[in-house]
Amino acid sequence: MDLRRLRYFVTVAETLNFTRAAERLHMAQPPLSIQIRALEEELGTALFVRSKRKVALTPAGEHLLVRARRVLADTAAAADEVRRIARGEAGRLRVGFTSSMPYSAVLGDVLRRYRAHYPAVDLQLREMFTRDQFAALGEGRLDVGFVRHTSAMATEGVVLREIGRDPLRLVMAASHPAATGGAIRMADLSDEGFITFPPDVGTGLPGLLQQLCRNAGYEPRIVQTAREATTQIGLAAAGLGIALLPAQLECVHIPRARYLPIADPAAVFSLSVAVADGEVSPLLAGFVEVLDAVRASAP
Repeated sequence: MDLRRLRYFVTVAETLNFTRAAERLHMAQPPLSIQIRALEEELGTALFVRSKRKVALTPAGEHLLVRARRVLADTAAAADEVRRIARGEAGRLRVGFTSSMPYSAVLGDVLRRYRAHYPAVDLQLREMFTRDQFAALGEGRLDVGFVRHTSAMATEGVVLREIGRDPLRLVMAASHPAATGGAIRMADLSDEGFITFPPDVGTGLPGLLQQLCRNAGYEPRIVQTAREATTQIGLAAAGLGIALLPAQLECVHIPRARYLPIADPAAVFSLSVAVADGEVSPLLAGFVEVLDAVRASAP
């Protein structure tokens, strides 16, 4: 059925007067009558009982009125949804983040403001290691990611926009001789055992640890691996080794764990927003706009 004819039918059904219906539709009465007749012929039944005194709905017409209102409402809603998606006000946005990101303010601030500005967007959050985010972006399984990375982790097809630089900390037991001092030089840790992530985990920390140690003239001795940063902190607090982790994790308070700065300017991670190379969707543009607003308002 033609949606235009359905709208004509609903208007006549609501007014039960062809003249008033035509006025409401801003058209002449004869063309309106022709369209209603055409709809009746299409359906093979009369929709109105017409007389000189009044116009009334037939049982078929009463049933069609209910369905026609629903169809027109659904059509209007669909059109509105499409327009909102085109404006970036609705749809699905898949956001990745590393496990340490919730410990920093930027992720929470961006997500809170974005939800307030775009409540109709289905915001899907996915905790993922940096390399996994790069792969998901390249395969179209992720729209935007918050990643911590080194320059060696750059991936073709992924655009990185740096939004900050995060210093790293050495985590050790309070009983360690260096735990009460200030910044530690990596060269002074050549005899230490290190705790880090397994090689198959998609974070750049094992590689950065190796590079920092090599710069200091030795290869790191790995005594333990753990997939979770908080597990590494606990193991370090127990004296099983020294862990290298983002400074934001200093808020994790585990008894006998100490966080020490590193006297090496290379001991930093870049904090970036990652997107797939190509055209930016309205949804993603809105997210980046909110991110920029949060950064501009940060102290």
